Amino acid sequence: MSEMDRYDFELPKQLIAQHPRPNRTDARLMLVDRRSGTIEHAHIRDLPEHLIAGDALVLNNSRVIPAKMVGFRTTTRGRWQGLFLSEDPQTGVWEVLAKTRGKLVPGERIMIEDRHGREGMTLECVLKTEQGHWLVKPEQPGSPVDLLQRYGRVPLPPYIRDGQMVDADLEDYQTVFAKRPGSVAAPTAGLHFTEPLLHRLAAAGIGISAVTLHVGIGTFRPIKAESLDDHRMHSEWGELSQPTCDAALAARAAGHRIVAVGSTSVRVLESAALANSGQLAPWQGETDLFIRPGHRFAGCDAILTNFHLPRSSLLVMMSAFTGETLLRQAYQEAIQQEYRFFSYGDAMLIT
Repeated sequence: MSEMDRYDFELPKQLIAQHPRPNRTDARLMLVDRRSGTIEHAHIRDLPEHLIAGDALVLNNSRVIPAKMVGFRTTTRGRWQGLFLSEDPQTGVWEVLAKTRGKLVPGERIMIEDRHGREGMTLECVLKTEQGHWLVKPEQPGSPVDLLQRYGRVPLPPYIRDGQMVDADLEDYQTVFAKRPGSVAAPTAGLHFTEPLLHRLAAAGIGISAVTLHVGIGTFRPIKAESLDDHRMHSEWGELSQPTCDAALAARAAGHRIVAVGSTSVRVLESAALANSGQLAPWQGETDLFIRPGHRFAGCDAILTNFHLPRSSLLVMMSAFTGETLLRQAYQEAIQQEYRFFSYGDAMLIT
């Protein structure tokens, strides 16, 4: 058995959520206690009862941009699909992950169709990178956020309706506290929150603050290496601000917990701590931190997270936090109890 086989499991296809629950807070919530090793069951709406006044809840306020593009090659009319990754602000050139039949060549043009199938933006193919991505230049002026808002589509992961969006995804695949555009995937643990739930948490004495991590394409990819030592994480931009850092440290100083909402918030907090010799401090920059067993958690004391893909870096992260045996038990019970999995699925609170 390879090392990665320990992070694999069989999941009945019907447990992969294709749509969120009509009311976000009706999602189920598994309660996993690391100290006692116990597992209990509740709902997201019960979260104020399972946190403690004085705890610091840390959310990721990154906003998903409609980074998926669909269109055709103007010379052959062959279908083309792309995912925006980044922009060089100096040249206006975009880096995209592209998929089409046949071989693209520099100088070709791609016509992007909007969500209603109408012709809109044209891209000129500039160069294929060593990573197999394409550099393209929009022939229409505007920032990536503005252009993609007009012509892009919600970049759903392939396990949700084969990545095909419906109109409801424009709202469903976005947290209610999303502010800073930049992610190509939603920080999915945050999808469970509503404004009324946030108000109830605040009224219960739970501190609420935000970090930013712009979720990148690596989120979609399982670990292909058979050894964790051979896996290289994608890099993502994140920020822990002074006010959020102060709120987290104040909670700790008063004997309370820092509760990270989602693996993306964990990644920011742990990256910030590692950059400061294991102590939380304001931080901003790129992180390729791979959290795996043996990691000493310094930035958070509890995690609210969804159920993750087999053989994924996110599952490895949760194993590092929870312990392999307890996490495996939790996933087995989730399957037996028919929890809903992945982006639009249910959640667990690990304390």
